[in-house]
Amino acid sequence: MNRTLKIVSKLTGAAALAALAVPAVLPSEPAAAASSSQAKLDQAVRALRGISTMRADFVQTDRSGQSVSGVLTLKRPGRIRFQYEKSVPMLIVGDGKALTLIDYEVNQVQRWPISNSPLGALLDPGRDVSRFGTLKPTGDPDVTSIEVRDRDHPEYGVITLIFTRNAAAPGGLELTYWVALDSQNKRTTVQLSNQKYGIAVPDSTFRWKDPRPRVRR
Repeated sequence: MNRTLKIVSKLTGAAALAALAVPAVLPSEPAAAASSSQAKLDQAVRALRGISTMRADFVQTDRSGQSVSGVLTLKRPGRIRFQYEKSVPMLIVGDGKALTLIDYEVNQVQRWPISNSPLGALLDPGRDVSRFGTLKPTGDPDVTSIEVRDRDHPEYGVITLIFTRNAAAPGGLELTYWVALDSQNKRTTVQLSNQKYGIAVPDSTFRWKDPRPRVRR
């Protein structure tokens, strides 16, 4: 496996892919602060649910500063595609039921159930997205930061989602990047740019070629 693929492999575990969920307000917050926090969280939920389709460029960076780039395509409900740059023969596709990582260099396929991944909070329309995480102060009224963790599944790690106010984005907030910290304290950042919403995305976008050799019977 070449050096770039090793970088991608470290970044593409279930925790490192993404986690999109919105938390309940902490009980210790004063009533006024809790109300304000809940309003921001509700707005983030609307922003996420308001995305029917999206395409964006992404840059994925590990804790040592090594990066790979690509294009992310999303279509609700349940479908997502991480298409890496041409030098990286690897692909990640979510088809509504599972996340599949296809490594074309070594002809391997790995799958994770979406329901068992934090990414399910974005891709599964039936999932309750108001249960996980904490709103974090940013010092900027135009930036919303949400720290997300599933306490029942610490192996998912911790994800921090960063939204920037943008009137042109669904719900008035645009997801600009997220930071994942896995259970081994490995940090991954995924930064989005050039987001486009409501575009035509054919279902064929989420199909992939199986590189594994067929077994003849």
